[in-house]
Amino acid sequence: MTKWISSIGCAGAGMLGSAIMHRLVERGFTVNVWNRNHARLQPLVDAGATAVDTPGELVATSEIVLTCVTDGAAVERIVFAADGIASRGESDKLLIDMSTVDANHTRDLAERLRSACGMGWLDAPTSGGPPAALKGSMAVMVGGRPEDFERARPVWDALAGRCTRMGDNGAGQTTKMINQVLVACTFAMLGEACALAERAGIDAALLPHALEGGRADSYLLQEYLPRMVGAEFTVDGTFGIMTKDLEMIHDLAREVGASMPVTALVHQINRKMVADGYLDRDNSEIVKFFRGAGAQADLCSSSQ
Repeated sequence: MTKWISSIGCAGAGMLGSAIMHRLVERGFTVNVWNRNHARLQPLVDAGATAVDTPGELVATSEIVLTCVTDGAAVERIVFAADGIASRGESDKLLIDMSTVDANHTRDLAERLRSACGMGWLDAPTSGGPPAALKGSMAVMVGGRPEDFERARPVWDALAGRCTRMGDNGAGQTTKMINQVLVACTFAMLGEACALAERAGIDAALLPHALEGGRADSYLLQEYLPRMVGAEFTVDGTFGIMTKDLEMIHDLAREVGASMPVTALVHQINRKMVADGYLDRDNSEIVKFFRGAGAQADLCSSSQ
């Protein structure tokens, strides 16, 4: 029988991290929280979490520490700074990193932490974004030792609609890269299809209903195409984050010798959106690229 985890420490109160923290508080865990900008912790404290001053304090006050930050450099600082997690880590504690990080970097960090203090590491990136985190329906893909994965079962039960151990450290992050190939390319295809429908005189708002249940149907079609049509660009995931992930996908593909011409073109489109000022804007705004025929033609011709 899986042992109940009474206390969880969480580092990183961005959009996704805050949603995860709120969900854990709601599910009855004692949640200790830290963020570089302490002002962002106030809504979590109001909800019942306890703020601490350093990442190291999270280990002292929690059985499991969960990190969810922008990139591998931020994870490394939180874990290995002078007042970081490793400074007070112990072999009976466990770190779950829900950030999206390069798989090789993750393996290195996990080994360093075990060597420093014996503390276990699970890389556990997610898909579904803040809305799924708040509902406890995220897809979570995990790399790490089987015994650590099972120990974290109460966390998966609280946060995930589906949680799969994909292998040892790094396997979760590699799976997330494959997830991002599918998500990034689908966003581009939805934007392209939406713009085509508009130019062809079709009511694009009817497409999710018309295609529902067919082979073109998908969660992203149903959620995001209406947002593209209605210009409802609430920020759930940004071009900055997606472009960072696409850079890691490019590096992974080069490392393993995989040919990815479609993803490479989508990468170029995302980089152009960032260059045009969309760094912190929602990924659904990619439809604007396809509505601008001139910009589309310029980018596609430059890739040939």
